[in-house]
Amino acid sequence: MPLTILVVDDDLGTRLSISDYLELSGYSVITANDGQEALTMVETYHPDLIVTDIVMPRMNGYELVRQVRQQPPFRLLPVILLTARTRTQERILGYQSGCDLYLPKPFELEELAAAIRNLLERSQIIQSEYRFSHKDSSANALPTKTVENHHSVFTHVDKSQLLSSLTAREQEVLEMLTHGLSNIEIGNQLHLSSRTVEKYVSSLLRKTATSNRAELVRFAMTHGLVE
Repeated sequence: MPLTILVVDDDLGTRLSISDYLELSGYSVITANDGQEALTMVETYHPDLIVTDIVMPRMNGYELVRQVRQQPPFRLLPVILLTARTRTQERILGYQSGCDLYLPKPFELEELAAAIRNLLERSQIIQSEYRFSHKDSSANALPTKTVENHHSVFTHVDKSQLLSSLTAREQEVLEMLTHGLSNIEIGNQLHLSSRTVEKYVSSLLRKTATSNRAELVRFAMTHGLVE
């Protein structure tokens, strides 16, 4: 499934321009008018990243980030602050509140998308490493026979059998994913829309029983599915 991004801004035009661009880039986008509404949506939808303005009614961006960071499930949630405030002290305040990136207005949507892609990739790698280390720790505490039964169905899978289940296009997409290409970049090379690329990625996740791109790439490289 596509990654979810929460866009928070009290200016409708800004929300729409960012949302439209990100949806065309293959993301699922939800929006909020202010920090208070955004905090509720974070707790409800568990987005993969937040893009938020600072100056908003009811709750500003600084306070939103602080309250998000106070909740253990969201301490590592990537956050980008957007604002016309560019003084050094205000940028410092943004980082002290817990944001990952401070992007001054006006900004190019292409630059925002690149920053989002970078933060999401880093976040997925961190989460993937945590899950794998957690699984390893749990496995070490189990009897040998139990550990063998607990392995994924793909632990003993025949490589050729798995490869034969992938279409030629899926293999092309998988190869490009391992080189770090985004949906847009893959689409440009294969002459496909970002949404179509996302469908191929979803199919690959399903066939390999992985939950995100970082795990998919790790799986592909571990099992020799790519050159």
